[in-house]
Amino acid sequence: QVQLVESGGGLVQAGGSLRLSCAASGRTFSRYVMGWFRQAPGKEREFVAAVSWSVSTYYADSVKGRFTISRDAAKNTVYLQMNDLKPEDTAVYYCAAGDRYYSRSLREYDYWGQGTQVTVSS
Repeated sequence: QVQLVESGGGLVQAGGSLRLSCAASGRTFSRYVMGWFRQAPGKEREFVAAVSWSVSTYYADSVKGRFTISRDAAKNTVYLQMNDLKPEDTAVYYCAAGDRYYSRSLREYDYWGQGTQVTVSS
């Protein structure tokens, strides 16, 4: 059974940092793109960042320069380091895995975690 389990969310003040983790189990994701998406109340789920199996990284313009995605293939885990957080970063953050090299489209991801809440206070 494939599972993606996120952790590391919480409440932080503007300007602070959080590190999200996503532990994958049930199969090897070494040839999958791993991505982070987020969904704020009343808004659609949106792309945040992705890392390909060759460790190329991609970011939404809104987080570029503040967020860093990485993956540890040996641990089947992907991380999202979030620095200089802003109130507009408040959302539920989802980890996802897709059987392709890279994508920003949530429709092209095959497996999803349950999400972790990130709240940034002003």
